Amino acid sequence: MLAFIGGTGPEGRGLAFRLAMAGEEAVIGSRDAARGQATADELAAKHPGLRIRGADNAAAAAAADVVFVCVPYEGHRATLEALRPHLEGKVLVDVVAPLAFARGRIRAIAVEEGSAAQQAQAVVPTAKVVGAFQNLSAEDLLAPDKSLDCDVVVCADDSEAKQRVMALAEKIKGVRAVNGGPLECARYVEQLTALLITINRVYKTHSSVRITGIQ
Repeated sequence: MLAFIGGTGPEGRGLAFRLAMAGEEAVIGSRDAARGQATADELAAKHPGLRIRGADNAAAAAAADVVFVCVPYEGHRATLEALRPHLEGKVLVDVVAPLAFARGRIRAIAVEEGSAAQQAQAVVPTAKVVGAFQNLSAEDLLAPDKSLDCDVVVCADDSEAKQRVMALAEKIKGVRAVNGGPLECARYVEQLTALLITINRVYKTHSSVRITGIQ
C-alpha cells in the first residue's frame, strides 16, 4: 500500500490519483481524516474502480509500506517528527521542494541538511529515504488521459528502495525514471523546481524535465 502524507494538496492528490490508476492501493493522509476521505472520494469519482481511501496522517503512514511526504516545506520537519514511529524502516519518498514566494518571485530555500530529502533522513534515520517527483505538474497528474512525457529523477542511498520508486514512477503514463545517484543529489532536483515554476509563469505552460543522451 502507498500512503500520501499531506495528500490533500495538489501534488499528493495527483500522485495518488495516477498511481491508483496504475493499480496501486493508496491512502490519502491528512491532519483531518474526514478531509482525507473527502479527497479520496473526489479522486474515485474521477476514475471509478480506484482502490483509494482517506485517513489521518498517522493511520495512513502506519498502514503503508511506501510513504510519500507531500506536505509544504514549512511543515516538513514537524510532520516527520510526529510520524517517526510509523516511518521507521519503511521506504519514505520525499517529494518536497523547499521554496519561498515573495513579491511575485520564487526562490529555493537553503536547507541545513542539504535538501528536504536529507532532512527526512536525518529525522528518521532508519527509513529508506528516496527523493523523487519534485518536478511534476500537479495539474497534469490530475488530468487522467494526459501523458506527462517527462523524466523523474530519483535519488537515494538504498538501491532497492530507489529501484522500487523508479518502478512506481514508470507506472505513470509518459514518465521515464532516471537514476539520479545518491540522496545528496536530491538538492539539485529540489532546487530545479524554482526554475521550472518561473519558466511556467513566463511561458504560461507546465514545463518538466527531460534528460537526453541516456538509453
